Amino acid sequence: MNISDVARKTGLTSKTIRFYEEKGLVTAPQRSENGYRSYTAKHLEELTLLRQARQVGFNLEECREMVSLFNNPQRHSADVKARTLNKVAEIESHIRELTLMRERLLTLAESCPGDESADCPIINDLAGCCHDKKSPK
Repeated sequence: MNISDVARKTGLTSKTIRFYEEKGLVTAPQRSENGYRSYTAKHLEELTLLRQARQVGFNLEECREMVSLFNNPQRHSADVKARTLNKVAEIESHIRELTLMRERLLTLAESCPGDESADCPIINDLAGCCHDKKSPK
């Protein structure tokens, strides 16, 4: 298979496939005499794994580990499960952080009159200002 066939079958772009190869995330394809890459079913599986692992939040290094586990017949499913559960914990932590950020932003928005005046409690809060322009100096 050539790179355009692989791109179509995996849902990745040719550029992404070449990037993954450059980073050593997939097994290097054989090259024909004219220099074109030649892919196998194993490459399709590795690239599909990469695409789907990226979709659920694994970073490139974690994807490298997943491909390594995929290619290791001696792997233990416990290792794959542990990595997956670690990713879930990381995502849950991000969700908590994003929830706190959202709550703070909503609180800031509620404090602002949103009118034509220059005084803005949002800017003052974010800048750490504790003065009110309307109060006497």
